Amino acid sequence: MKQKSLLFIGVLLLTAMTILGGCSGESSGGDKKEPIIFADESWASLRFHNEIAGTIIEKGYGYETEHRKGSAAAILTALREGDIDVHMELWKKNNQEAYNEGIESGDYVKLSVNFDDNFQGLYVPTYVIEGDPERGIEPMAPDLEYITDLADYKDLFQDPENKDKGRIIGAIPGWEVSELTFQTLKEYGLDEQYNYFRPGSEAAINASLADAYKNGEPWVGYNYEPNWVMGEYEMTPLREKKDTPLSGVAEQDVEIVSHKSLPERAPKVTEFLKNYQTSSKVANEALNYMQNKDASAHEAAIKFLNEKESLWTEWVPEDVASKVKEGL
Repeated sequence: MKQKSLLFIGVLLLTAMTILGGCSGESSGGDKKEPIIFADESWASLRFHNEIAGTIIEKGYGYETEHRKGSAAAILTALREGDIDVHMELWKKNNQEAYNEGIESGDYVKLSVNFDDNFQGLYVPTYVIEGDPERGIEPMAPDLEYITDLADYKDLFQDPENKDKGRIIGAIPGWEVSELTFQTLKEYGLDEQYNYFRPGSEAAINASLADAYKNGEPWVGYNYEPNWVMGEYEMTPLREKKDTPLSGVAEQDVEIVSHKSLPERAPKVTEFLKNYQTSSKVANEALNYMQNKDASAHEAAIKFLNEKESLWTEWVPEDVASKVKEGL
């Protein structure tokens, strides 16, 4: 009798464990349905890719998604510790030390190269060098080609708050490339001739450029591709003659990276992210749409999914593609 009672209790415990296991969100495909958390470092192209991937994951794979904001250092720490699952646009050379540590320790897993046709650094509007006859703008700095040439043009790019120096618009605080840019300017001695101004947001960088461009005024500062301003305006990057902290990150593979736990707990989603690959042109078009139509990253992602089926349906199985299309 006692043995039967113990057996009965054992069956009850096993049944309870089975029910609890089912409630934990384990799918028939083995994927746990815990929310998948995306990194958000505040720039628009990253948010655009987050929305594309998030929409496909939610509608095609049945997961909830979340976005977590933070500086580069905070994001990479959270990714390494598993508080963030996916970074859709990791500029690894901007964060080389932290990236290497995460990869070598096995905390990060490289899933794909999102795009590799990008550039970042210091730019000027092309009319600064070449002029613009249609707008009646004469060349202002016809010999400007390299960053070192800025030494000859500090009066052209005068700082409105300190007329003894020029002003270079930098990247925002919290972006590693902001410090790399400043280090490069110091290497060239340009910090003695220019103030390095760090705007509070990416929107402030682009607003500064847009205002100058509209008025045909000189402007020099940090920017990158993909970005809506690169699709909107004719810009020329300033090159370098030697290796510097900035030249080391000017061109690079921009990767999709996950925490080490994602492939095991969400293998189907991981496979989708391994197939995910775009280009700067894709993002430039979306960002230009967001800017000119006052559209959100989510709206741009939905537009992409509706108009670029031939691209994104290659990333997922047919049944998942069908679910996403129905969800849209």
